[in-house]
Amino acid sequence: MTDAPPLTPRPRVIGFVGLGLLGLALALRLRAKGFELVGWNREPHRLDALAHAGGSIAATPREVAERADILCLCVLDGNAVRDVVFGPDGLSAAPANGKPILDFSTVDPEETVAIARRAAALGFTWIDAPVSGGPAAAAVGGLTVMVGGEDAAIDRVQHVLDAVASRVTRLGPVGTGQAMKVVNQALVGGTFVLVAEALALARELGLPVEAVPGCLAGGMADSAALQRAWPRMVAEEFDPPTGRAAQMLKDLDAVDRASCAAGLALPMLALARERYRQYVDGGAGEQETVSIARLYGPRRPG
Repeated sequence: MTDAPPLTPRPRVIGFVGLGLLGLALALRLRAKGFELVGWNREPHRLDALAHAGGSIAATPREVAERADILCLCVLDGNAVRDVVFGPDGLSAAPANGKPILDFSTVDPEETVAIARRAAALGFTWIDAPVSGGPAAAAVGGLTVMVGGEDAAIDRVQHVLDAVASRVTRLGPVGTGQAMKVVNQALVGGTFVLVAEALALARELGLPVEAVPGCLAGGMADSAALQRAWPRMVAEEFDPPTGRAAQMLKDLDAVDRASCAAGLALPMLALARERYRQYVDGGAGEQETVSIARLYGPRRPG
């Protein structure tokens, strides 16, 4: 009888490119769960918190790829993904060696498929894993993650996903995670505008607006947005931001492209998109996502 081969330890060195509001929360969560982390960000000041938490700092994305077993991304859009992967000193400037790239960014599904094919030709394995829940959920491992990719590839990064998420759903091949994120953002963006308009109505009706979430809890009108976004809108608690209005507009633009490609007329989502466009065009692009309520008031008393 021969001895069983030793178990191969799960990779513990994680590379993280993109340390914005969400990316930094993800990276710090992974550090808290015991992963060795090497990170890079375009704006160097964002690296301080990672270094303080014991993470290593790389000079380029290429160095991240050279030093890490699993490569994570959390950047703005498809252009940013292509830049950090395929640009000068990008991840692909290092030997791929079959390493998985776990992309937490929000990118159009078609773009993701094209990027993944290009990366695969260089020897990388792509998993699209956009998330819902924001930095607060990331900090406690409570994210919802929508995953696209081959099961064998996802298996290699499952321990990373489990560290940051309370719900991980495998949806199908590369791109399906991003397709589900389109649906997610349609619901989130549309709901934020609807909640802001309902708040304006409640004010004009003279209701105690602080009482609305408790009054409607458990009914058909209840939602996470009502319980979490409504109080922030009432109190104007928008700093520090947990998301940016410009990012929501970007995501609603993706919803519009998807609906047009499918030949669907979705007028309510089109109106939500125009509300965010008006808000961003007015100079509020860097403001908190739920501060869209500022378009509507407050007007009362009067």
